[in-house]
Amino acid sequence: MNNQIDQNDPRFKIANREALIGVGLVIFNFLWWFGFAYGLGSAPVEEYSYVLGMPAWFFYSCVLGFFVMVALVIIIVKGFFKEVSFDVEDEEESK
Repeated sequence: MNNQIDQNDPRFKIANREALIGVGLVIFNFLWWFGFAYGLGSAPVEEYSYVLGMPAWFFYSCVLGFFVMVALVIIIVKGFFKEVSFDVEDEEESK
């Protein structure tokens, strides 16, 4: 049995693509959080507006941001990720 990793294996392309998508989601999440937290939260406390009893900056950055990210992750995983077998034996048997 050959245990060497073939860098030309198509699974590497899929894994790299999915990793880049994951990094993109992390960057989007940070920008969303930072934009609302520091954009709306930089005003004096007396000028804050409130949503459901929470400061608007907190609601939009943390609460709404969480639900946006959950929806995006579900959409991305169901729409763009592929199921890939990691078993070396399955790959060798199919050749």
